[in-house]
Amino acid sequence: MMDWTDRHCRYFHRQLSAQTLLYTELVTSAALVRGGARHLLAFDPVEQPVALQLGGSDPGELAQAARIGAEEGYREINLNVGCPSDRVQSGCFGAVLMREPRRVADCVTAMAAGCRAEITVKCRIGVDDQVPEDVLPRFLETLSETGIRRVITHARKAWLQGLSPKENRNLPPLDYPLVVAMKRAFPKLRLCINGGIESLDQAEEFLGLGMDGVMIGRAAYHHPVAILAAADRRIFGAATRDTDPFVVARAMRPYIARHLANGGRLGAVTRHMLGLFAGRPGARAWRRALSEAPAGGLAEYDHALDALIERRAAA
Repeated sequence: MMDWTDRHCRYFHRQLSAQTLLYTELVTSAALVRGGARHLLAFDPVEQPVALQLGGSDPGELAQAARIGAEEGYREINLNVGCPSDRVQSGCFGAVLMREPRRVADCVTAMAAGCRAEITVKCRIGVDDQVPEDVLPRFLETLSETGIRRVITHARKAWLQGLSPKENRNLPPLDYPLVVAMKRAFPKLRLCINGGIESLDQAEEFLGLGMDGVMIGRAAYHHPVAILAAADRRIFGAATRDTDPFVVARAMRPYIARHLANGGRLGAVTRHMLGLFAGRPGARAWRRALSEAPAGGLAEYDHALDALIERRAAA
C-alpha cells in the first residue's frame, strides 16, 4: 500500500472502525537510520492501534529503525518480506528475502532485541520457481525459532522477474488452503491471511477456519464503508452501530481544516475519501467534486457533502 496508507488515509479509516489494526506505508530502514527521515513516522494518536511497516535486510540497521519506530510510539513493527516492487528488489529486501529465511530470522531477532514493540512479519507463500508447499513451512519454522508470535501471509507467490508489482497483486493464483493449513501446522503462531479478500463475509469464513486474523488492503481502500463500517460489530463483537458515512464525512471536517491551516492541500486528505459513498446515490458526483478540487478548501468540501445530504433527503 505504498503511497496509499499515509497518515491522512489512516486517520480517515479510523473514523470508520475503532478496533481494526491499521498499517503504515512501507518505510525503509535506510530512510530512518541513514536518511534521518523521522517525519515519515508521523501519526495522530487517534490512529492507534497502528503498526509501522519496515523494509530492509540488514539486521543492525533494522534494529535501529525498529527502535526509532518504538520511540515514536508504534506498538508493532512489521518487517515486510512480501512486497515485489522494483524499488524493493533493487534494495535487496521485500519479497526477495523469501529466498533467505535465515537472514529474515536474524533481522527479526535483532529488531526484537532493540525495542519493546511487538515484531511481526508479512510474507508471501514463495517467489519465482519456489514450491510454496516446501518453502512456506520451512520459512515459518525458521521464524518460529526466533520467538516471533505473528505472521501475515499473502496467499500468492511473487514473480520477481516477468511481472510488474500490479500484476503480482492479481496474476499469481491464490492458494488459501495452503495458508490455512499452516495454522494447523504451527498452532502456536498467530497466523493472518491476506490477498484478494474483498468482503467481511470472506474474513469471517477465514476466522471460522481457525485463522487468527485477516488483512484486507485494496478492498478496504476502494470500498471503506463496506469493509470497515461494520468491522467492529461483526469481527470484534462490539455492541455498536455500524458507522454512518455521513457522520464520518462530518467528523473529517475539523481534521481537514487543521490540515489546510497548516498549509496542506485539500486533495492530500480527500483523495483517500473518494470511496466513502461507494454504491450510494450521488457517489459519482462526490468523487468528481473532490477530484476536481484537489487544491480547494472547506467551501468545496462542504458543497460536495451538502449535495449528498440534499440528495439523501429528497430520496
